Amino acid sequence: MTTVASSGGVAFVEAAPAKINLYLHVTGRRADGYHCLDSLVVFAGAGDVLHYEPDDAPLTLKLAGRFGTVLDEAAAGPDNLVMKAANALRTLAGPQATVRGGTLVLEKNLPVASGIGGGSADAAAALRLLDRVWNIQAGQANLLRLAEGLGADVPVCLLSHSARMEGIGEVLGAAPILPECGLVLVNCGQAVSTPAVFRAREGGFVPRAELPMHWDSARELADTLQTLENSLEAPACVLCPTVEKVLSDLATQPECLMARMSGSGATCFGLFPSAHEAEQAAARLADAHEAWWVWGGALREGV
Repeated sequence: MTTVASSGGVAFVEAAPAKINLYLHVTGRRADGYHCLDSLVVFAGAGDVLHYEPDDAPLTLKLAGRFGTVLDEAAAGPDNLVMKAANALRTLAGPQATVRGGTLVLEKNLPVASGIGGGSADAAAALRLLDRVWNIQAGQANLLRLAEGLGADVPVCLLSHSARMEGIGEVLGAAPILPECGLVLVNCGQAVSTPAVFRAREGGFVPRAELPMHWDSARELADTLQTLENSLEAPACVLCPTVEKVLSDLATQPECLMARMSGSGATCFGLFPSAHEAEQAAARLADAHEAWWVWGGALREGV
């Protein structure tokens, strides 16, 4: 947790890094209708930022940043995952806890409904931040239970380090040791509905992936990933054909080892041998497509 000076005293700040699914297999479907997944999840240096200014007023949320200022006022209401996370934590703490109010300011730097866990990462950041500033000390197990109730991606975003994600998102295991590599993230600006993507998916289920213990290079990682898939990429391309254009433009960048969509879309990633090459590719793509959101850099390990 980082503290910075502010006009109102001390503001507490928590990063909410972007989540990337290097592969995503839909392995089955439970009796309750939820799909079972198998995915290798990593995190990028790009992300939202959650700020907290404590005072004695009721807790409220304000939206800021490139993608926050364009949302309507209702988006900062009680249905926002950040507020749901705060309320869940307050309930867990019980009436005996001293829980202050104040203002949460969510700096939205990630596109909305984009397959890189923006809302989930924001909720996870709220759990981490408020658990500390409210001195609840809930412990990781309790926070993970709260995260599971908030959404499929919230548990892995709570940990915010590379992990093998299975079940409906609640089964988290150790990821193979990852090599140094760079990522470029690109979003075309069109939101894609996760339920609609799942409904549009055709074909059967995909087996759980067999992964090595580690990769010695980004090339080896890409070679393994090429044998795997994102089961939601094809239906997302049907619903949002621009995703195919993004994938093509990524794949044709110099030194790009592979390109794939993350999550249910529409954000796509390109894997590069190093952060330097990723940053160069990101600059070229941003120049060529001013309306796209583009980020380039290295994998991020931990918050």
